[in-house]
Amino acid sequence: MDISLQNVEYRYQVNTPFERLAIEDVSIDIKTGTYLAVIGHTGSGKSTVLQHLNALLQPTAGLVVIGTHEIKAKQKNKNLKPIRQKVGIVFQFPEHQLFEETVEKDIIFGPMNFGVSEQESKERARTALKQVGLSEEILEKSPFDLSGGQMRRVAIAGVLAMEPDVIVLDEPTAGLDPRGRKEIMDMFYRLHKERGLSTILVTHSMEDAAQYAEQIVIMQQGKVVKTGTPEEIFTATEELLQMGLDVPEVVRFQLKLEKTMGKKLGKTYLTIEQLSSAVIDLISRGERV
Repeated sequence: MDISLQNVEYRYQVNTPFERLAIEDVSIDIKTGTYLAVIGHTGSGKSTVLQHLNALLQPTAGLVVIGTHEIKAKQKNKNLKPIRQKVGIVFQFPEHQLFEETVEKDIIFGPMNFGVSEQESKERARTALKQVGLSEEILEKSPFDLSGGQMRRVAIAGVLAMEPDVIVLDEPTAGLDPRGRKEIMDMFYRLHKERGLSTILVTHSMEDAAQYAEQIVIMQQGKVVKTGTPEEIFTATEELLQMGLDVPEVVRFQLKLEKTMGKKLGKTYLTIEQLSSAVIDLISRGERV
């Protein structure tokens, strides 16, 4: 499912003394199956953009196209259910949205709300649990008797049980330790590949954006200021630093290494494995490192 934001503007509390411009003239095209990361400071407009992706917010100017659905500014848009069924959002701390008596009831709530039969919803619940790495044995447990990591995976399973074509991740690893972060991000990447999901990651983590995304959008003060591949984005190190943004740790290490060697490696590497291979190649050619 393609998604396109075309010159989108959004203002909160329009025609009140508290009116505030959140995003302005935002244009982003997300092709089916793309893994896109949206990065920027707090208040840059990332979360506002995110909520346009399944019509939780509707533009005050511009156009949002989600599959075959067009959401125009200043126009009543009815029947948004199909959009919200096909675009699933995993918010920060999704476990805070758990509320049912059992894990199974929590996971099937979404599909049943969209008209899926109870039997099929239960089958989806079992499949979704397997996808997030949990056992069917917990289906009858209270979600509040689980560990924090398990609760988060149950909440994610509830989104996956909707069988979305697009999944939007809003800081999905917030509050997790490094191991938990990697497990969750690897899980989403595996689902992205196996199910051909369009994946949109809103994150502060430059490492996650560099490692998983195919395209990156940088937002600043409510506008898109730069787009490109991870290599294109993180090669412009000075530009990012001037924006007050960080760069992945491996890129910082490469810059220090190049300074020590007194020579450039020719390209920016985004994983330590890639950087190690490049250095080993230099050594094998007899060059001094």
